[in-house]
Amino acid sequence: MSLFQRVKNILKKPEPLKAERSVLTLGPGDVCEVSLVTYQVVGRTKPVNRNAVWLSLRDGADIRYLSIEERMQTEYALYGAIDGRLDSMDEVPAHIELDGVDYHLEEQYASRIVEAGQAPFSSAGGELHVWQFQSDGRQLLRIEWQDGRFMLYEGEKILPADVEWLRGNA
Repeated sequence: MSLFQRVKNILKKPEPLKAERSVLTLGPGDVCEVSLVTYQVVGRTKPVNRNAVWLSLRDGADIRYLSIEERMQTEYALYGAIDGRLDSMDEVPAHIELDGVDYHLEEQYASRIVEAGQAPFSSAGGELHVWQFQSDGRQLLRIEWQDGRFMLYEGEKILPADVEWLRGNA
């Protein structure tokens, strides 16, 4: 190696380190295992003003949704879509009785979203309104509204030890 090449290599800027990927950066093409069931991540919805992500998961014909939120510790919840409807976003009550289970409003927020892949709402960054409910038996209910359309989900909290992920080709 010539002297010129050595000097050139010394003066060359080092390559920047790649940002370490976390569970909040999972996206389409990755694989996630939840409670010993392996899912392919097919969609991702990220609220802009929250440290959370909503993943669309597919296992064959079964579609589930994994909510991941980073607070004092990372919280996970697994949901399945349910049938139901509301007429207006102004009519979402603070208490809902569904199939004999009483749900109480725990949290409500609105945020602009960024989505990728097959997400429940594809809005190109529109605003999503979310109501999160919890029952006394620790069951969860989630209602989402965007552009006149509602989605309802029923779910349960998942222990962090029950969630593992593998990276795809991204």
